[in-house]
Amino acid sequence: MSGSPLAPALPHRPVLGQFVRFGVVGTFGFLVDTSTVYGLRAWLGLYGAGAAAYLTAASANWLLNRLWTFRGQGSLPAHHQWARFLAVNLFGFAVNRGTYFALITWSVLCARQPVFAVAAGAIAGLGLNFHFSRTVAFK
Repeated sequence: MSGSPLAPALPHRPVLGQFVRFGVVGTFGFLVDTSTVYGLRAWLGLYGAGAAAYLTAASANWLLNRLWTFRGQGSLPAHHQWARFLAVNLFGFAVNRGTYFALITWSVLCARQPVFAVAAGAIAGLGLNFHFSRTVAFK
């Protein structure tokens, strides 16, 4: 029905679908991120483990987003697209890891259970990462 209040929102449905898929991929990335932090914190400390975990999770997220969320979008070779994905998500990285580092530095709870800092960082960087992934990395 063309007079429906939902009609104006229909052109945005593909973006909403991408955002939901991006969120599902991000949830998987959160699990990779968290398990990497816990797995490496004894050897690298929380700061080093957080940095390594971000690169690991961001790479996994790029692959899943390439295969599912933004399938068929972009014409760059895979290694160029991966590098572009990491580069354009540096803003989200700054927000994500800035939140993580602040919380493990100033919150005893987050220093003892870094999963809370990882989650807070992921949520903080979500919007920026989706925007730049959609408009630059997979364009």
